[in-house]
Amino acid sequence: MMMRTLVHSLLSTVLLIGLAFAHELFGVVTVSQAQEGKLVITGSSTMAPLLLEIGKRFEANHPDTRIDVQTGGSSRGIADTIRGLADIGMASRALTPEESPLHGTVVAYDGIGIILHASNPIQKLTNAQIRSIYSGETTNWQRVGGRDAPITVVNKAQGRSTLELFLQYFQLSNRDIHAHVVIGDNEQGIKTVAGNPNAIGYVSIGTAQYDASHGLPIRLLPLQQVAASIDTVRTGIFPLSRPLTLVTKSSPTGLTKTFIEFAQSSRVHDLILQQYFVPLQN
Repeated sequence: MMMRTLVHSLLSTVLLIGLAFAHELFGVVTVSQAQEGKLVITGSSTMAPLLLEIGKRFEANHPDTRIDVQTGGSSRGIADTIRGLADIGMASRALTPEESPLHGTVVAYDGIGIILHASNPIQKLTNAQIRSIYSGETTNWQRVGGRDAPITVVNKAQGRSTLELFLQYFQLSNRDIHAHVVIGDNEQGIKTVAGNPNAIGYVSIGTAQYDASHGLPIRLLPLQQVAASIDTVRTGIFPLSRPLTLVTKSSPTGLTKTFIEFAQSSRVHDLILQQYFVPLQN
C-alpha cells in the first residue's frame, strides 16, 4: 500500500512538472482564466486605453471579476488569441480572410490621420505628396509649399495595424518607407511630432483629437479634402477609417461573452466618446 501511494505521488508530481514545462515552452493555457473570474485582453495600443476604462466599469459591476489589459499591437492580440494566451485580442482593424477562423466583434470605429506640429504652416497635402514624403522623394517642406526645413518622417513599427492600413491606402510597401523615427504606439508618435516642428506622422484620429484638445501642439490634416475628425469617421465620409475589433478564438461564451456584450452596449458609449472614438449605433 505504501509503495502504491508513493508511486501515485511520484506520477502526480511528474504530471504537474510536465504541464508547467508545456506552459513555459509552448504557451499552453491549461485552465481558462475566464472561468476563474479573470479576463486577459491583449493587443492594439489604439484600443488599450479604451478597454482599460471599459474594464474598470465592468469590474465595478462585477466585483469578483478582474480585467487585465495589455498592449503590444494588433498582431500580438491576434497571436495571443490563437495561442490561448489571451481570452480576447484587440485589433484596430477588420479581420483578414486568413483570420476567418477567429471571431471578431466590432465595438467602435476610428480613423487614421496625418499629423504635423501645430506650428507647421502646411494646411493640406495630397495623397501623392504624402507618398512622396514617406518614400523619401520629398525631403524638404519647401517642396510642398512649406518653410525651408528638412522633413522628419515618423513611421509605425511592423506588426501595428495602423502601419498596415496606411501602407495599403497609400499603395506603399514597408520597403518603400524612408523613416527617420520608428515608433510603437500612438502616444509615442504624437509626442514625437509634438516635440519636432518639422515632423510628420500618422496615428489614430481619436487619440490625436484627444491629445490636441488637451494642449499638445499637433494638428490633423484633411485627407482628400475631408477633415480628419470623429464626425467624418462617424458619417463614413473619411477615406481612411477602421473598425475597433475584439477577437476571440471562437464565438464567445460565458464571462467573455458577457464582457464583449457590455463593451458593445450603450452603457460604455460615454467612455468611447471620451476617447474620441465613434460608438456603434443602437
